[in-house]
Amino acid sequence: MKIENQIMAYCPYCNKHTLHKVSVFAKSAPRGQAWHTLLHNRKITGYVGSVSPKQHPKKLGKRQVLLLQCTVCKKTVQRSLFGRSKKKVEVKR
Repeated sequence: MKIENQIMAYCPYCNKHTLHKVSVFAKSAPRGQAWHTLLHNRKITGYVGSVSPKQHPKKLGKRQVLLLQCTVCKKTVQRSLFGRSKKKVEVKR
């Protein structure tokens, strides 16, 4: 799904509708030193074997998140697009 690279949207900092630059939100990698990661690694060391995770149902799609940067105040706001979608978001150049 293709989206324009600039759209008019509401800016909560300017308190009005302004022109925004659009980019796709890219999630970063999870932290390796997080508490649950360390706990899980401690459990699976030695002779114990693997710790089985809970089985969760498959989601039908991902939430596509856009980053909207205001051209007036340069602040960035996240916007989620219509719940879950199987289609990838692509910004037109």
